[in-house]
Amino acid sequence: MRRWLRLLLAAGAVALAMIAIDRWPHPPLSAHVPTSSAVFDARGTLLRLTLADDDKYRLWIPLDQQPQALIDAVKLQEDQWFDWHPGFNPVSLARGAWTSYVARDGRQGGSTLTMQLARLVTRSDTRTVAGKVRQVVQAAWLELRYSKREILEAYLNLAPYGGNIEGVGAASLIYFDKSPAALALPGILTLAVIPQDPGHRARCTRAAPICAGAATDELHAARSRLFERWRQLHKVDPETSALMQLPFGLRPSHRLPFAAPHFVERVLRDVEGREPFARIETTLDLRLQRVLERQVAQHIARQRTRGIRNAAALLVDTRDLSVKSLVGSADYFDAAISGQVNASRAKRSPGSTLKPFIYALALDQGVLHPRTVLRDVPTAFGVFTPENFDGQFLGPVTATDALVRSRNIPAVGIAARLSNPDFHGFLKSAGISRMASASHYGLALVLGGGEVTMEESATLYAMLANGGVQRPLRWRAADPPAAGTRMLSAEASFVTLEMLRENERPDGAFAARASRLPVYWKTGTSWGFRDAWTAGIVGPYVLVVWVGNFDGAGNPALIGVEAAAPLFFRMVDALAAHDARMVEPLRLPPPGVRKVEVCTGSGDLPNAWCPERARAQTWFIPGKSPIRVSQLHRQVTVDTRTGRIACPPYDPAFTTTEVHEYWPSDLARVFRQAGMQRRPPPAAAHCGDAGFTAARDDEAVRITSPRRGASYALRMHGGHSAPVVLNATVDANVTGVFWFVDDAYVGKSTPASSLTWPARAPGAYLVRAVDDRGRSDTRELRVIAER
Repeated sequence: MRRWLRLLLAAGAVALAMIAIDRWPHPPLSAHVPTSSAVFDARGTLLRLTLADDDKYRLWIPLDQQPQALIDAVKLQEDQWFDWHPGFNPVSLARGAWTSYVARDGRQGGSTLTMQLARLVTRSDTRTVAGKVRQVVQAAWLELRYSKREILEAYLNLAPYGGNIEGVGAASLIYFDKSPAALALPGILTLAVIPQDPGHRARCTRAAPICAGAATDELHAARSRLFERWRQLHKVDPETSALMQLPFGLRPSHRLPFAAPHFVERVLRDVEGREPFARIETTLDLRLQRVLERQVAQHIARQRTRGIRNAAALLVDTRDLSVKSLVGSADYFDAAISGQVNASRAKRSPGSTLKPFIYALALDQGVLHPRTVLRDVPTAFGVFTPENFDGQFLGPVTATDALVRSRNIPAVGIAARLSNPDFHGFLKSAGISRMASASHYGLALVLGGGEVTMEESATLYAMLANGGVQRPLRWRAADPPAAGTRMLSAEASFVTLEMLRENERPDGAFAARASRLPVYWKTGTSWGFRDAWTAGIVGPYVLVVWVGNFDGAGNPALIGVEAAAPLFFRMVDALAAHDARMVEPLRLPPPGVRKVEVCTGSGDLPNAWCPERARAQTWFIPGKSPIRVSQLHRQVTVDTRTGRIACPPYDPAFTTTEVHEYWPSDLARVFRQAGMQRRPPPAAAHCGDAGFTAARDDEAVRITSPRRGASYALRMHGGHSAPVVLNATVDANVTGVFWFVDDAYVGKSTPASSLTWPARAPGAYLVRAVDDRGRSDTRELRVIAER
């Protein structure tokens, strides 16, 4: 009776111990096992398989994502009694011991799947009797702590597959370029037999493109034996039997793809430090990536003799802001050009590529419309005197022409009139990183004085394509499209695109006619010829191209329209050829946009004297776009005897009416320099304004120097003064301008000349210009002391 009681107590103790072990917290078998990351493109093509932290290729795949056929095949090959034994199989152990140590008929293992997992987890030596005993104890311990499903999942993910490859996930991807779930029966049986002897059955040489021939003879034989056993338990169709007879090969790990390296590293850096990502599905389209890589390589090969050694490109789908291609350099493996540097993340001067957003802001703030006539004339903005790239001045130029021809002076003049937000505030709100203060840049920001990345430029152009709503770029398929932030109105975005559409391709009219899709694009050249840019929209994509050198060395060949635009349009043509179904997204004018007729010479609504040939349609945003009647063309009564404007009363026998153009003095000066006469008939001295339509007050005198907010430095020793240039633009019928400083008369200038006033004391002054028709303009001036 006591013996039975002791047995009962012992059994109870064992049961309690097993319950305690089962309930005692224990980490999952996947804990502390580093994993690789498999990065795929949007179509499921492998881009790269990284090494885990222990230099192994290992992908942990949950058991419920493993194909049942693979689970059954592994059990059939390794451990048919897995579901019933306590971690070890006494019969198998006895048979293995007899064969190995008594009959000495070669070594034969008797390990169960649990025992093999114990060896893999503990990395212990099981070739000795003592090692085998420890393995049995460890297997029993695993069975007490973990379920059969957990043990089977861990084995499938840690089983050896040759070299530094572990687990069916990594082995399937490396050897077959597929996930285990996508394998047919031949591949499944291959994975089931390799772990029994991975050193021989998965033997590959670096010289061979695949593991084939003699290297797989043993693997083929082992797989055939397992297939015969499989047929005894499962129904096999003739097609599968035929597949089993075909020759096969395994791709070795050194043949793994290494595609889109800059893009992949960008994605891996984003997920670094988060939970392990075994499978990363990205937005990249490898086919488009290869298209752009090929164009970059060919372009650099052609341009290398000009000292151009590097280029980069970024392609973004505007519909969901997914990055479809990133070529971070011309050659990732070329150390001479620092090829591993990713140009898309580098801060560089954008040149004129951001000018479209100045015009978009001006459209939104009612400063202009596409045919507003701007002044491309020598202009000083305080101490800042910008010049055009070609050193020339065009005189009157429409806003559209000023944008597409990248005229600096009109762009700076427009930026100076922006408010709430100004250009600096807009860029900062748009997420341009690491910007200095507005005072640091001044108006030079308009000409590329700041720095942006290719990624930031892409989001800005995508904003135009999406009606003024900005959203962040998407790199992974799992990243949901953001709602976005409205930065511009839909009307201003649409009109800006229509202005950019007028920019003709640099490779000639024939190429422009051959293109199926409109292209909205802009070039840029940085200070010192360090960077050449072209950015634009074609079809559903934003494409940003950079050409230059990572060492920042200047090169006169690095001009946007010459170095970057040809590459940009080769990519455009290659994309169109690659996808013949690529179409332009429907870009209907927003409800708030209309077309109106304007007088092209002034950009204003035509008056009665604007000729029909000088009229054209333009986009107009009611309630925002500036609206006024043109005063460029005026009807005058001319005395036929003197050629001067006649004085009333008119003698019909000696007078006639004519229509002439009355240009402001600064534009008339440009015409004269170009040898073009734009001079209306002179007025008789005693007639005053009689005989012609007078200009409006806002077309009369306008101070251009000093600029608003300008300060002049006055040296406080040596008797020096601060010379202040006084200049104004006046109407064509004005002959003189009178200047006053704090109501004190300081001198007179003509429409073609300026006046210099020597400021001799610091302080605030009020400058006033009065033309000879009594119209005036005022400007505040500040003189500061410099010691």
